Amino acid sequence: MRKTDISKRQKYDFLVIGSGMAGLSFALKAAEHGSVCIITKKGLTESITGYAQGGISSVTYHPDNFEKHIKDTLNAGSGLCNPEVVKKIVTKAPEQIEQLLKWGTNFDKTTDGKFDLHREGGHSEHRILHHKDNTGFEIQRALSTAAKSHKNITILEHHFAVEIITQHHLGETVNKWRKDIECYGAYVLNRNTNSVETILARVTMMATGGVGAIYQTTTNPAIATGDGVAMIYRAKGAIENMEFIQFHPTSLYNPQERPSFLITEAMRGFGGILRKKDGQTFMHKYDQRENLAPRDIVARAIDNELKATGDDYVFLDVSHKKTEDLKTNFPNIYNKCISLGIDISKEMIPVVPAAHYSCGGIKVDINSRTSISRLYAAGECSSTGMHGANRLASNSLLESIVFANIAANDAIQNLKNYHFCDKIPEWNDEGTSQPEEMVLITQCKKELEQIMSYYVGIVRSNIRLKRAVDRLEIIYHETEELYQKSVVSQQLCELRNAIQTGYLIIKMARNRKESRGLHYNMDYPIQIKV
Repeated sequence: MRKTDISKRQKYDFLVIGSGMAGLSFALKAAEHGSVCIITKKGLTESITGYAQGGISSVTYHPDNFEKHIKDTLNAGSGLCNPEVVKKIVTKAPEQIEQLLKWGTNFDKTTDGKFDLHREGGHSEHRILHHKDNTGFEIQRALSTAAKSHKNITILEHHFAVEIITQHHLGETVNKWRKDIECYGAYVLNRNTNSVETILARVTMMATGGVGAIYQTTTNPAIATGDGVAMIYRAKGAIENMEFIQFHPTSLYNPQERPSFLITEAMRGFGGILRKKDGQTFMHKYDQRENLAPRDIVARAIDNELKATGDDYVFLDVSHKKTEDLKTNFPNIYNKCISLGIDISKEMIPVVPAAHYSCGGIKVDINSRTSISRLYAAGECSSTGMHGANRLASNSLLESIVFANIAANDAIQNLKNYHFCDKIPEWNDEGTSQPEEMVLITQCKKELEQIMSYYVGIVRSNIRLKRAVDRLEIIYHETEELYQKSVVSQQLCELRNAIQTGYLIIKMARNRKESRGLHYNMDYPIQIKV
């Protein structure tokens, strides 16, 4: 334990860890019933939500209907979706779209005033609401503006959650078999003062986003280090399905850039065609839906073609589309490619798969409750049962806002039953010091990224996974030793979280003795048919 001034303790009815769509929408609902504190490790608008290009799926117009959306989601999930959860999220979508509009989100419309709906891989209908090709940024803008203007919301930027507070910090023995673990708030590193502060809460929402930054090639920002998953795991909370890491099939091939720039799936829905360097198409060899097959199939197809040819990338071709249509529908992608000397109206776009989304995470029930009392989770860090073994495109933003709303309603209803815990000890850093060499942290981070990318990528094998866990164990022990004797820093905590998240991915991948959805193991090559 590490010591700090007790006067720095803060108390709120609701503590929200993370400032993406899930965290902000929960906060806005909860703020109508109590005080809310949002902590975010960078600025309020820096979240994974802001990087989402494609859009948010919702049944909007005939001939689409809930049954079609449910069927598409279940098909993509390879038999591991929870049908009850899928039905609940899909049927709640229209009312949450209305809520986003009330908070100021703008979605593109056609000249007759209707929503301009896109279609993406795995969807049987046009049902993707979007704002150009930067939908996540638009949603983040609207929710951030609403949160900043709410009198009951306190926003602490550049604050990093080190640990959630449970009975463990009261000196009690906490193990995964206990059913009465409770969350009382979090120890938080104030990066402005470099001190650890205690924030107590009656209810805590975990909304820390994804894990993509533990891979070398990813569309996720550097903040996506699996913090929420790792914190809950250390607190003996339930984690599941971490083996299902979705690789987006089409990130822009530009090795000098990290994160990788995303080429939205909507571009394939718009008519984009995948080709090899010689111009030949190849998706017909892998799936009858060809370029509109689900992401797991397309990513494996590209990976197989690259291994067969020895090339570094394939191409996405939209040069047959009208220039004005490309500029109108995909302005950011058009301008990005122009900045690199690629005119997508005349030339093909070099693309490569990149780590993109975690379908597993903190296990929650139908009310968004984790296995730890008074603690909820929503967004990419959670595992609701919606995505199963493979997420259907543009279902993630939908899942985030629906489950954040479910969590807020449940937390508000039960708030009267929760009280502050005043027995929390102070954070004690006696006997620790600054690390002598930051290179120890940065080098371990590079090693982790290599381990995950080479051994736990799109295609896996038993021997690769064994090598991954053996190599990871070395840097795990080195990092834990460094953590115990060092003053807390965000870089060290992120490395620690990333290693533990990587371990969970490898562990669960080794435990799954089959190939299913996003988890493809060469030793179990036959995909489960559902």
